[in-house]
Amino acid sequence: GPQLPISNSEGDLLFLLDSSGSVSYYEFSRVKEFMWDLVQPFTFGPKDVQASIIHISTTPTMEFPFNQHLSSGSLQKAIRDTQQLMGDTNTGKALSYAKEKLFSDKAGARPDVPKVLVWVTDGFSTDDISEPMQLLKDMGVTVFIVSTGRGNYLELSAAASQPPEKHLHFVDVDDLPIITKELRDAILDVIQANRLHAVDITSSSFRLTWPKLLSQDTDYYTLEYAPIEHLVRKTTKQVSAAHTSLMLSNLAPETTYEVALIPESNVHYFPPQTTRVTTLAEEISPAQVLISESGPHSFHVSWAPTLDSVIRYQILYGPLPGNSVELLEVDGKHNSSVVENLAPNTTYLVTVTAVYRSGMEKSLSAKACTQEEGSKVRHLRFEDMGPNTLKASWDSADGKVLGYRVRCRRQTGPSSIISVSPQVHSVLLTDLAAGTTNKVCVKAMYHNQPSKGLCRVVRMQP
Repeated sequence: GPQLPISNSEGDLLFLLDSSGSVSYYEFSRVKEFMWDLVQPFTFGPKDVQASIIHISTTPTMEFPFNQHLSSGSLQKAIRDTQQLMGDTNTGKALSYAKEKLFSDKAGARPDVPKVLVWVTDGFSTDDISEPMQLLKDMGVTVFIVSTGRGNYLELSAAASQPPEKHLHFVDVDDLPIITKELRDAILDVIQANRLHAVDITSSSFRLTWPKLLSQDTDYYTLEYAPIEHLVRKTTKQVSAAHTSLMLSNLAPETTYEVALIPESNVHYFPPQTTRVTTLAEEISPAQVLISESGPHSFHVSWAPTLDSVIRYQILYGPLPGNSVELLEVDGKHNSSVVENLAPNTTYLVTVTAVYRSGMEKSLSAKACTQEEGSKVRHLRFEDMGPNTLKASWDSADGKVLGYRVRCRRQTGPSSIISVSPQVHSVLLTDLAAGTTNKVCVKAMYHNQPSKGLCRVVRMQP
């Protein structure tokens, strides 16, 4: 499905792709799909994520450098157009080549950004990988390994970054989508760890987190933020050196904020860290109104979602047709109420209004029907099961029910009575002519006498 875009991430991501003859064409194509799914939500660019591919073959080959494809569309086409090279599986050579390119200006790599290596392999290599892999990790590269074959677990767990349960995956090539989100989240943890970024984003708030930079008692951070449309409306906060996160609230929905964190130290110079964060669209309450537990004189009304920005809810209800209405108020922390003292067998219009702290109001309406007086059967409903056939269903009646009796009075044709056991709450009604109006009544049978029937008129489509 569609992914939300991921920004506030900066890193060089290198795929080490097994392009040798030990991999079938089908497996190679599935791995390419997996690579694209993995990176599709990222934002690409010189201040965001950059990606590159190195082929494992007889001789390692770079498919494209880090700074060549700086948009999702361009990178998607480049991955799709990548061709298998065949040849030997010289992974050790490819790792040595990767170490050179991961830190090379010529290959578009950037200094001082996190480096991530994702090695997708069938688990087989013709040369030694332990030494070149350790050199990569010693230089700060985080290594993720995805094995689609029967690779040696001890060898691969030693090659991956620690702990292996987070950095090593064994999965069949057809099941690669199962690990996509988990691996993407783990990569995000790496490339966001060393910079200012936002988490827990809502329509009115987000939490900023950053690495611990300051330690002196006299040191502090200056935090500045403003909507990019109105940078003059800048807000400035001073934050203690002990902090590595801060919640910003009372923000505008669907607004992009420019945020700068400036470390103020008497000992070292730390460059400011900046990021852009877009708040989510405002949640509307109520977005859903549900009527349940209907009786002759009451029903239960509930709604969702409940938001902190709502101070109270108003329930306005009245019979249809009619002009009389009643008002019921509910605290903003609650999301349901029972409406009582109603007339039986009556349709009501119910409107739930959320009153926000800002004074704004949002409303949503629904219809509710009370049951007939004395009826023990509730919620009789119908489902079209094909030509001339309906399924009648109802909720179980209260008390010790011996069974149910269903009477169908047809507009054309004979009436029928069906008796069913107390565990059965539906029957099929057949031979209902198209375009006719039919009356269906359901009674609960008790030891003393049957209950009053719950009746509904149902019209068959012409």
